[in-house]
Amino acid sequence: MQRSGRDCGEMQRLDADGTGARQAASFKAFLQKSSSRSDRNLYDHLVLLLAKIMDERPDDAVDVLEDMSLELKRASFKDTQRSLRDHVTPSVGERLAEQQLLLFKHAQDFNHEDPTVETGFPNVNESAFYLEQAGVGLGREEMQRILLALKLLVESHGLPQCRLWGKILGTESSYIIAEAEYTEGDEEQSTDEDLQEEEEEESGTQENETDPVPRSTYLHPPMVPKEALGTGANRFFYFVCNEPGLPWVKLPSVSPAQITAARHICKGFTGRLDSPVLSYPPFPGKEANYLRAQIARISAGTQVSPSGFYQTVEEEGEEEEEMAHDQCLVNPEFEGVSSLEMAQSLSSWVHHIQHILKQGRCTWVNTAMKVEEDSIEEEEAAEKDEQADEPEPEYGPPLLTNLSQDAEMFHTPPWSLRLSSTITPQHAVAVLRSNLWPGAFAYSNGKRFENIY
Repeated sequence: MQRSGRDCGEMQRLDADGTGARQAASFKAFLQKSSSRSDRNLYDHLVLLLAKIMDERPDDAVDVLEDMSLELKRASFKDTQRSLRDHVTPSVGERLAEQQLLLFKHAQDFNHEDPTVETGFPNVNESAFYLEQAGVGLGREEMQRILLALKLLVESHGLPQCRLWGKILGTESSYIIAEAEYTEGDEEQSTDEDLQEEEEEESGTQENETDPVPRSTYLHPPMVPKEALGTGANRFFYFVCNEPGLPWVKLPSVSPAQITAARHICKGFTGRLDSPVLSYPPFPGKEANYLRAQIARISAGTQVSPSGFYQTVEEEGEEEEEMAHDQCLVNPEFEGVSSLEMAQSLSSWVHHIQHILKQGRCTWVNTAMKVEEDSIEEEEAAEKDEQADEPEPEYGPPLLTNLSQDAEMFHTPPWSLRLSSTITPQHAVAVLRSNLWPGAFAYSNGKRFENIY
């Protein structure tokens, strides 16, 4: 097709003015505009299409142009939407909710020898009701979850008696503590601390036998032995968990060295039992041992009951002056004390847990007894030292001592007494709060009582 002279002149005029180049650039930019659906542009598609035609040189190219264009589009198709779902990591709250769902399921996996035997499952709901009247507690929702967690603990371990001891807060998580009575046959595995002490003793004896190098004459103070399970500070077992529904962990028994060290440091809890206790003086153990030592100290000073509820066990042939009762039994003849009377005088309350001595034990032991010495001269010198510095036995206050005999602290009474309600005192409960351990509370409605921290 031949152009007319007028058209050629018009094109020359446009080229001279630069208008044609601008229009071509504008049209090229239009072709390079990306699609909002496929993220491709017509310019690149036409370039690929013409290159494909030039490479293949098909017959009747005008007829297959659309098919080749569609083939190019299919080849360059990219699926931006995946059919697979992302793996969502459950949050801490979701994992905890899954664990707590198990608390609401009926326990069918626990095989009891006799299903008619009653277990020592505590009535936490009743205790929570009175604690709520006293203005103390953890809230109804949390107490209900703790109730189910204690039920699972009793059924899984076959505990004869178990109760909620309390809750201790930590920087990362808290400790919910359950107290269980010791039963015959319960044994404890040797801890790392016990193994380390045995290794030190063995290494010391080996050095004495093989190493002839002179050694220092300084004698290290003898180690106070740990009280047996079921007696003294190790009378009860304690289980802890961070949240209801999480596994219960049994705390190790406590040693006098740990109790003594806990008296000299002030350290908060992290919520991790395996966390080291960084303090001065150094604490012999980890946070699990430190927690157990603090539980022993708190229990010895704040576990109280109405006067007359318990009675000591008398044994024949034992003098009262030399014998310290280590346990007490429920008095079947106890008729109860009015709440008003218990809220007026500390003499209506007594301690029913043994006092911990300065030695770190509830019963005093003579650590000045020497073992066999290497030579006769050392043995004679040791006997002279024993006669000169024989320690005097230490005795604490007997069981069921009135709270009125507790010592004051910086001119502050050790306890605070009140009624839960002064408007209706006939239906109120007596509330006792420790000023030595401010988190320790006790209540009594006359016949029933409970301690919680």
